[in-house]
Amino acid sequence: MPVEPIFLLQFALSLLVIALLAAWYLGPPLSTRPLHIAIGVLLIPHAFRHVGLVFMVPGVVSPNLAQGFASSAGFGDLAAALLALTAMVALRLHLPGALLVTWIFSIVGIADLANALRQAEVIPHFQAAWYIPTFFVPLLLVTHLMIVVRLIRAARDADAAVPSPS
Repeated sequence: MPVEPIFLLQFALSLLVIALLAAWYLGPPLSTRPLHIAIGVLLIPHAFRHVGLVFMVPGVVSPNLAQGFASSAGFGDLAAALLALTAMVALRLHLPGALLVTWIFSIVGIADLANALRQAEVIPHFQAAWYIPTFFVPLLLVTHLMIVVRLIRAARDADAAVPSPS
């Protein structure tokens, strides 16, 4: 049996389960928390994106995994992880520019995931790293969406709070 249908089913089911858990159990309590705390919690899984470097480890993935994919996915995940950690610290310490760093993290992280997801030809070569795109990527997609929604709402609220010139 080809592995692609199994991969797509596992990816879709993980995305569904994580989206439901986020909507039912994570989103409601975070919606009442201050922005820096809510986004800090949502950044936690992204701080572990350094695990994506495993795509460059011989023996974990197939030797036939395209080196271009392995490098871009591995280093893209590392960049996203470092930006997530930077955003977590900046938000926690209320540093100036914390929201800007969070936006930069979001753009880099989403671009990295989009780049990886568009390369379906690599699916048969994930081997032991199969769990990353079938479980971890759906978690990252859902939390990215939640972060961006919170950032947009915060920007909208900040605009509404600015008095209009008389």
